[in-house]
Amino acid sequence: MKVNEFIGLLFLARDYTHGAHLSAKSFAAHMALNGFYNAIVGLADGFAEAYQGRHGLIGAIPLQSASKTADPVTFLQNQLDEIEKFRYLIVKKEDSALQNLIDGIIELYLSTIYKLKFLS
Repeated sequence: MKVNEFIGLLFLARDYTHGAHLSAKSFAAHMALNGFYNAIVGLADGFAEAYQGRHGLIGAIPLQSASKTADPVTFLQNQLDEIEKFRYLIVKKEDSALQNLIDGIIELYLSTIYKLKFLS
């Protein structure tokens, strides 16, 4: 996975969770998804800007699509697995500033999964 694909993955998460937010059947899920889609774009943007500050422009962000059959927990968990699998290929482990930004992204995924699993 390249860094621009990573950003595209995060943008897909925003689109997917916004759609899931609008069709959520519980208020807790509705609010958890709202919190996620409002936060993920800022985190993605912050990471992209910092990455480009260190490495130069990343180029076009590819648009991705998701299966509409996945429930939000499964969707977010699958994306989280991808992020954790590729994080050290996208950014060197020693680059603590950029890795810290990825940690913030992972934190958002984990807290949203918690809210969806146990509070809704």
